[in-house]
Amino acid sequence: MLSKGKVVLFYPPYDGPPLGAPLCLLALAASLREANFDAVLIDAAIEPNYLSRVECESVDALCVGISVLTGPMIRGAIEVANTIKNQSPWLPIIFGGWHPSLLPDQTLSESFVDMVVRGQGEITLVETVQALAQHRSLNNIAGLSWKSDGRRVHNADRRVEPLDSLPLPAFDLTNFEAYEEISGVRKLAYATSVGCPYACNYCTDMVFYKRRFNALSADRTVAEMIDLVTRYRIDEVALLDSNFPVQLPRALQIARGIIDSGVKFKWTFQASTDFLCRMSEDDVRLLGASGVSHMGFGTESTSDSVLKLMNKRHQRVDEMYETARKAQLGGIRVTFNLIFGYPGETEADRIITFQTMSDIGRQFPNVSFSPNIFTPYPGIPIWPQLRDLGVPEPKNLREWMDMPLGANMLPWLTGNELARLQRMLKYFLLNNQIDRQQNSYSRLRRTVRVIVQTPIRWRLRSSNYSFPWELWLSNISEHIVLRRSLVTGQELPKEPVNAC
Repeated sequence: MLSKGKVVLFYPPYDGPPLGAPLCLLALAASLREANFDAVLIDAAIEPNYLSRVECESVDALCVGISVLTGPMIRGAIEVANTIKNQSPWLPIIFGGWHPSLLPDQTLSESFVDMVVRGQGEITLVETVQALAQHRSLNNIAGLSWKSDGRRVHNADRRVEPLDSLPLPAFDLTNFEAYEEISGVRKLAYATSVGCPYACNYCTDMVFYKRRFNALSADRTVAEMIDLVTRYRIDEVALLDSNFPVQLPRALQIARGIIDSGVKFKWTFQASTDFLCRMSEDDVRLLGASGVSHMGFGTESTSDSVLKLMNKRHQRVDEMYETARKAQLGGIRVTFNLIFGYPGETEADRIITFQTMSDIGRQFPNVSFSPNIFTPYPGIPIWPQLRDLGVPEPKNLREWMDMPLGANMLPWLTGNELARLQRMLKYFLLNNQIDRQQNSYSRLRRTVRVIVQTPIRWRLRSSNYSFPWELWLSNISEHIVLRRSLVTGQELPKEPVNAC
């Protein structure tokens, strides 16, 4: 059947190694193809000349779609959008993804943005492209924001579609070799669900998905994962689910299905500790046997007062220990995410977290940590309080562009206090790293590490961080991993704020 036209989908450059082709664009491409449109995917992660490629492909396109996350990705999105507008000012440019969905009016106010697809975009984008191809009105397209005679129009929200009603993302458009060359692993990003039932005050997920858990069936998940792994010779599947085991029977059915298939591969996911703790030891061993190699948890703090401020009433310290213990039984690595600098947190709260997490790391060598400075992303429930506290709220895309994870814009965390927190973080991470790597050291290095670790543990217990000679020494012999991916546990680029 003759194509109805071409749509260019662009994913801007971002920090860190790619998990694979951008799943959001693959999902959009699948829906476009079902409607008989051609989709061209351009991922800056594997396309060094992405600007020229977008220019070339846009010449005969119906529109260009750009997916955007808050932070540095916005820079590439602005660059491409402005280039296209200079070359073809009549060509519609559509922004979508997390950031435009959370701030549609602000995004649409930019001169180079013609439309914003809000939320779940597969059907909205198809209907928009059909209207453009047929020169029809955009008035009745749910989930679309657009401009009419200079006026910003926000159509009604679109009803969320069950994931099982949507097609398999267009993985056949992926250049797996290119991603493997960058990461060194034949990896694939995949999602079995979206949404999380909790309402953490700092989380954009609960705003984006409104606490609704929307999941593929276990049977479809297993069939698709096995087919993708086999067809494309995948070594590792990184699940992008916000909280994979929300439906415990489904999660275990997926693990059993993978084991029964006989196909061997690694897979990783994110979860909350309460769901993992509801599993028995045999359940967690089942996950390990199915290939689960890493789990990421948003533990954030071990201070009860801070957890209450975060509205994480489901998070308990004893379950953090239990999660680490059960994961170790299953042979599964774990990363605990930590957030420091949350409004209302005191140094006493930080000390509690450092001491508790140091104890967990000492007992369970399968545990790593990824600490971050609190980042106020758009749309989160706590913004009214942040404004009252003097946090500067970005007013446009360019200002949001400078907000990567860990970028400090907190007026209560500056100067000596910030420097002290960063020093505490480094001591904490160095102590955990020594605990985890002792067996890999030579005998002489183990002896040296023990000598160094003794005062480090004293510092963590006493909160005395003056004259940090251990950090100076570690700069010579150690590479301290400051941040890790919650999805895979792999090292991420250093956060922008750094002090000793």
